[in-house]
Amino acid sequence: SGNGSGNGSSDGDKPRSTHERLPQEIKSSGSDVYAGPAARKLARQLGVDLAEVKAAGPKGRITKDDVKAHVKTRMQQPPSAGQGPSSGTGIPQIPEVDFSKFGEVEIVKMSKIHKLTAINMTRNWLNVPHVTQFDDADVTDLEEFRSSMKGEAEKAGIKLTPLPFLLKACAMALKHESSFNVALHADGEHLVKKKYIHIGVAVATQVGLVVPVVKDVDKKGLFQLAEETNTLAAKARDGKLLPNEMQGGCFTISSLGAIGGTGFTPIVNAPEVAILGVSKSSMQPVWDGKAFVPRQMLPLSLSYDHRAINGVDAGRFFTYLTALLTDVRRLSL
Repeated sequence: SGNGSGNGSSDGDKPRSTHERLPQEIKSSGSDVYAGPAARKLARQLGVDLAEVKAAGPKGRITKDDVKAHVKTRMQQPPSAGQGPSSGTGIPQIPEVDFSKFGEVEIVKMSKIHKLTAINMTRNWLNVPHVTQFDDADVTDLEEFRSSMKGEAEKAGIKLTPLPFLLKACAMALKHESSFNVALHADGEHLVKKKYIHIGVAVATQVGLVVPVVKDVDKKGLFQLAEETNTLAAKARDGKLLPNEMQGGCFTISSLGAIGGTGFTPIVNAPEVAILGVSKSSMQPVWDGKAFVPRQMLPLSLSYDHRAINGVDAGRFFTYLTALLTDVRRLSL
């Protein structure tokens, strides 16, 4: 026939009504309950089964306010253990376990910062398609230069750690590979290209992990960066960081220092699109073309949001970053 197969009708049949094509709307509208058109429309829009709504209107009539109250109540109810979704993700929760059956336990309340960190890490891990690349930077010359500057730094009242060098190198790499200095726009169709370079530094405190942000890293020298990072770290440990001191980051450095092991996979701190993980440096035998020579090698791990950054971009960023850390003279260019 000339009707085509798409409408599902045969000769002599009348076209199906909207409700016949969408039987799920009949179920959600609750045709056997007492409710007006406005309440039914709202219930269809929100996916609410009117049969489950408690009526508070005259003569048992369900109103729009009743539908809204029902949704609010359902949203405030915790999901059943092992069944309901976690934070609206649709992922089943881990079943609750009574650990006291196996031995003595103590229930300790999480700090506010710890809870916020857990929420943020879960959101970032679920929303960001992570890729992590690994490399080692030869920091032998950098460490020799840093050691030679310790006396001068101490006279200026500054403790010169490897962190200012990492900050400066990351800032230069962000300029060199600008695809890293972006954020995904909320509309999902644009990138926000940042013209500034602010870098967050993860700091462990007694109450949890915080990330103070060093502003305009590309415009500051090593001594100034050392002074600012030491001040921010002290404020973080004392719980005195202001909200604006933890905002505006373009990139984050998470350094485990002397306890860092050989590598780890840091989670991107969205809306940033990349994070650098720094592990424990160690002396390694490196082939120089003629013989193995001892070199101080620093393991690095770069996690990035694959929606914004491609592997080729990450390769260029990482290659440039390790070159800066290998030859400290490049930081002055």
